[in-house]
Amino acid sequence: MAASDAALDDLRELLAVNDSALLDLVNNRLDLVRQIKQRKAELGVTFVDPEREAWLLDHLREANKGPLSDEGLRELLATVLDLTKRELAGP
Repeated sequence: MAASDAALDDLRELLAVNDSALLDLVNNRLDLVRQIKQRKAELGVTFVDPEREAWLLDHLREANKGPLSDEGLRELLATVLDLTKRELAGP
């Protein structure tokens, strides 16, 4: 076990704050996509839109200032999209 280190403790606390913010963002995203899914159902529009997903990847790639690589971004987005679809699947 590593000895107690104030700088390490501070970094870990910052990471915990970021992880909590990430959780909040994912939950907010789920709420927004749930609303989009409901509206699309009302309009008779297909929920999954591959063109929009491709646009989102391009948009995020342009916005990404790193250090996340393009491959890492693709993996992250694929995971988020898959998770969103699973969470919102159902009756």
